[in-house]
Amino acid sequence: MPGHSSSLTRLRIALTVFFALDGFVFAGWVVRIPAIKAQTGASASTLGLALLGVSAGAVITMILTGRLCRRYGNHRVTVVCAVLLSLSVALPPLTHSALALGLVLLLFGAAYGGINVAFNSAAVELVAALRRPVMPSFHAAFSLGGMVGAGLGALVAGVLSPTRHLLLLTVVGLLVTAAAGPTLLRHEPPPPERELPAEGSPRRPDRRTRGLVIVFGLIAGCTAYGEGALADWGALHLEQDLHASAGAAAVGYSCFALAMTVGRLTGTTLLERLGRTRTVVAGGTTAAAGMLLGSLAPSLWAALLGYAITGIGLANLFPVAVERAGALAGPGGVATASTLGYGGMLLGPPAIGFMADWFTLPTALTSVAVLAAAAAVVGALVGAAARRADGG
Repeated sequence: MPGHSSSLTRLRIALTVFFALDGFVFAGWVVRIPAIKAQTGASASTLGLALLGVSAGAVITMILTGRLCRRYGNHRVTVVCAVLLSLSVALPPLTHSALALGLVLLLFGAAYGGINVAFNSAAVELVAALRRPVMPSFHAAFSLGGMVGAGLGALVAGVLSPTRHLLLLTVVGLLVTAAAGPTLLRHEPPPPERELPAEGSPRRPDRRTRGLVIVFGLIAGCTAYGEGALADWGALHLEQDLHASAGAAAVGYSCFALAMTVGRLTGTTLLERLGRTRTVVAGGTTAAAGMLLGSLAPSLWAALLGYAITGIGLANLFPVAVERAGALAGPGGVATASTLGYGGMLLGPPAIGFMADWFTLPTALTSVAVLAAAAAVVGALVGAAARRADGG
């Protein structure tokens, strides 16, 4: 029993490292988007289409990653995707057209989507084995990695070219994978808690369960839309509309990531005290208010405050949605919710790009507030339906 507990602890640490690495690499890329936009000479809408490569690659890969995880295991797929993510992040600054940028971002997005399904599936298995709602702690590591990656980007923006900066991320990513990967490869995942039929294949979820998984996926999608919007357009809004320097603009995503980190570090306690429904409703409402401030504020400091409030509000929506989908339908539920969730990222970049051309970028960013409010409403409706079912 002590050996089993020690094994779970080592797995938790290794998975936490990979969540942090994912956030670190992704944030390092997003803070250099303004510089790469200038390098390619893309307009807002053309850049939005190029950024679609990240989300398209992620969503397409997520559909396939569930099968790869079932065949080769969540741990192996996590390590392989970490290597691909680290290598592909160095490619965007080597491009000089929006088309070339979109193509390399397709590869980057494929690695990003693959690792997200793989380590979220592994995390759901581990949460079930630990029997505590610790899913937010893994996503806190992602946010912490994002904060560090964005902070590093702010420090080096005026010193290193995007090419050298992102090549540095490649080196760091490969070293971290070499250090943490063997732990995942040596340790078997925890045995599943849910019962299996005699032949060993999981039972097919019923219609109600599949419907709930889709609903949780939609909540995750509203969250991912907001995260993707701030990642892809947040720095550009501060630099273009509020005339912030490149370094100050990079700080915007760092504030957002720091707030998400704090919110997720306290997420387990919040879930134990408030429950999932009230956590989702409060988070969506807070994020909606924060993004209205972040997108429409006339000053840099007010916008940064809005980004931070948005981060606190969105912090636990995605972890709760993915964990609930996994609890209902196992790794297949995780893959479905993740695919729908990152569909929000698929919609976000081009939608905001076109809205920015048709109206203004600040107006386009208010769509994040609308979807955060929608997540709160959907969460309240699901909670009310569950209470009626329990009462019946």
